Amino acid sequence: MTRVLLVYQDIDVADVEGDELRRRGYEVDRCAGPVGGEPCPVLRGEPCWQVAKADVLVYDVWNVGHHGPNLVEELRALHPDKPLVLTSSKPELGSIEVDEHQVPPIFHAPTRASLPATIERAVRAPVAPHVEAGRQRMPPSVPRW
Repeated sequence: MTRVLLVYQDIDVADVEGDELRRRGYEVDRCAGPVGGEPCPVLRGEPCWQVAKADVLVYDVWNVGHHGPNLVEELRALHPDKPLVLTSSKPELGSIEVDEHQVPPIFHAPTRASLPATIERAVRAPVAPHVEAGRQRMPPSVPRW
């Protein structure tokens, strides 16, 4: 089962999208991101345990936009094996370059309807050989938090 981490500041949108993804068979975890009250480890240059357990990251562009490309770059540096899906209905993402061929890849899901297909593309995206060699999957017997 694919584990998705939804990082959305808007909890209502996160509820709706999380429910839709669960109905499609995804395991969904949520975080309010850098604005969620708890200090964000990624913005402190530290790995995030929620990101580490996810197969794919889905970030609301609002969260990313308030922290600029630094958040994306920090995620890429700290978690090079995690594909990132940015959600936004806006056609542009500002200074963030969406490139499905970089490592890790960055995808854009412009609509809620496009999100599941974009997540599937992200999960299937190749990663660098050195990342693949070090990639570890969480055993199924590990309890959730």
